[in-house]
Formats: sequence, C-alpha cells, structure tokens
Amino acid sequence: MKVQLLHLKDSIQMAWFTMRTHKMRSFLTILGVLVGVAAVIGMVAIVQGLNKSMAGQIESLGANVIYVSRFEPRVQVGGGGRPEEERKRKYITFEDAMAIKELCPGVEAVSPEKYWWQEPEGNQVKYRDKEARYPDLGGVMPEYAVVNNCFVSEGRFITDSDVHFKTQVCVLGMDVAEALFPHADPIGKGILVNNDRFTVVGVAEKKPAFLGHSQNNYLLIPYTTYRKVYSSSESVWLSVKPKSKAGMQVAIDQITQLLRLRRGVPYNKENDFAVFTQDYLMEMYRSITGAVYLVMIVISSIALLVGGVGVMNIMLVSVTERTREIGIRKALGAKRRNILWQFLIEAMTLTGSGGIMGIIFGAALGIFVGAVTPLSATISLWSVIVGFSFSVSVGLFFGIYPATRAAKLDPIEALRYE
Repeated sequence: MKVQLLHLKDSIQMAWFTMRTHKMRSFLTILGVLVGVAAVIGMVAIVQGLNKSMAGQIESLGANVIYVSRFEPRVQVGGGGRPEEERKRKYITFEDAMAIKELCPGVEAVSPEKYWWQEPEGNQVKYRDKEARYPDLGGVMPEYAVVNNCFVSEGRFITDSDVHFKTQVCVLGMDVAEALFPHADPIGKGILVNNDRFTVVGVAEKKPAFLGHSQNNYLLIPYTTYRKVYSSSESVWLSVKPKSKAGMQVAIDQITQLLRLRRGVPYNKENDFAVFTQDYLMEMYRSITGAVYLVMIVISSIALLVGGVGVMNIMLVSVTERTREIGIRKALGAKRRNILWQFLIEAMTLTGSGGIMGIIFGAALGIFVGAVTPLSATISLWSVIVGFSFSVSVGLFFGIYPATRAAKLDPIEALRYE
C-alpha cells in the first residue's frame, strides 16, 4: 500500500512537471474542460439562487394559501391558446367564495379578488403634479390582508364598512405612496385613479423585489367599489387560507367537493375548475428551470467532449515525445501497468486542474451575477463535487487509449527511438 501511494505521488509530480514545462499547451488542452465545468458551476449557482428567491417570493404571497380559478396557471409556449373546453368553463364567482367561507369548516378566510388594467397605456394614478407609473389595480375584501400577508404600515386596511357602502377609498403599495407623496403623509389625501377620485386610507408594508420587478407598485380598493366603477363581471380569483397547514389537504378536498356540487360536475367527469397551492406554482417554476438545466448539460457536454479530445491528442503527442523515457523505465523494471497508470494519472491531473480552474471561474461568475444584478446565486457543494468528478472522469476516459499505447511499447524499439 505504501509503495502504491509512493508511485501515485511520483506520477502526480511527473504530471505537474510536464504541465509546468508546457504551460501554454497544457492550458489550451484543458480549456474545454474549464469552460464545461465553469458552465455547470455558474448555471447551477444562478438557477438554485433563482429557485430560492422564487420560493421566498411565493411564500410572501401568503402562508399556506390555496388558489381557486377557472383553470390552472401554465407557461404559454408559442401562440397556442387554451383548449375550447377551458375557454367555455363557468366563471368562479363571488357567490362561490361566500359558499366556501360558510360551508367549508377547514377554511379560515377567503379572499375574492378582481384586477383591472387600463388599456392601452396602463393605470393612471395622480396626486397634483405627481404620478405613479402604471400600478396594478385590485378590488379586494378585508380578508385579503390576512390571506395574502398584506398588512399596512400606515393608516388602515379596507373594512367591511367600505365594502358595504362602496366607498371610494384605497390602500397604496409602497412604490405608489413614495411616487405620489415623497415628502408628505398620504393618509387622508385625495388622488385620481384613472380619473376617478379616491381617498387614501392606508399604505401597505413594503415587500422585497423579485427578479428586479417591484412587488409594491399597486393599489387596492373595496371589491364592491371596483365592480361599481370598473367592471361588473362575475369572474373572480380566489385566495383561500386553511385553518392550519396540517389541514390544507382537508380544506382542498372540501373546496373541490363543494365546487363540483355547485357547478354540476358529474361524478365521472374531471373538475372544470382548478384548486392549487404554492407548491404547484413552485413545481411549475422548476419545470421552467429544468429547461435551463438541460441547455446547461448540453453546453457542458460539448465543452467536455472537446476538452477530452484535446486531452487525448496531447497525451498521444506526449507518448511520442517520451518514447525513450518509456523505454528506459521499462528497461529498469517498470511493468506495463506502471506505465499505464503513469499516463492515466497524468491525464486525470491535467483535466482535474482544468476542473479546479472551472470551479473557481464558475463560482466567480455566480458571485459576479449576484453582485451586479437582482438575481441571486447560491454555490452548492454537490455541483462542485460533480464538476470536479466529471473533469477527472474525462481525463480517465480519454487518457485510456494514449496510456494503453504507451504501456504496449516495446522497450528495445523505444530505446532506439530518436
């Protein structure tokens, strides 16, 4: 065992000596491996950082929220729309929300929501000479605050009285408040929302940005006021809070059963509505990043293949250059396996060095992206281990042929080689 370790040490030292002797050649040889490993480390860091950010963002929408809509959200690919069956589905209505609230014992609160976008330029919100840029406009009930973790930092939220009397009041997101009232208290001030006058009664707590997009550029008005001023359409989006996290599945089952009865869905037919949670949104997002991983694997594989071919070529050149050395070693008693392992270890040391450099460059890329952009990056230990293992494996695989060729050299012919 001790002798084997000594031989391994000697082989590694010889590999380092060869690399130092031919620095430029060695660097160009491992460049493909370096690029491949750097791509793996950098992209994994960025994608995992995005996953972490997305998980936090979805969590900020509300703790353990259940969503109810006509159909499940999906990633739109190309110009294809939804199937005709989905387009003809009945709307989810305010009455559905009230039924869920009253008849589902596993539900704590229900938030029916409607959103408006002024065409074509977006919502216009003004106070004197100040203007907020295209905020989202939502009509909500008082339960919205509890379900969606949207609490006020100033003033108050929308109340049952506001809903009952259809009052012209609003709660501002932090971006809107700062744009309209940079140096003044917004509470009690009158603003114009798409040329309709509203009184500010509250300012919501600030939420962190996600992917460079602010989550605070919005204003909320009472649900009934929204229907009076903007749209009397029955369709709503429902956010539902179960009584406990452990009881989420029970609440989902109760909501599903109730809506099937209300919408007259036969027992042998699938739901004509969607009930889903934050986990579904996260899975949908991961399906998107899965495509990024696939592209990363393809790029890395090509780079590693190019690097491996380069390693094989250089090792064949090295075998030719060191033919006399091989002959001398064999004449002094070196066995075929000693020569084989010498060149295999040299190839693995070469690509392993490229892997280490790739890990450093990839980690630096992830850190740089996290520093100069809103994207976060997380360097994972498993990606470092995988990157280094693949780099060494490339050296092992592509070094087999040159090493075998060196091991098979006839010592007499090798000593005569000029």
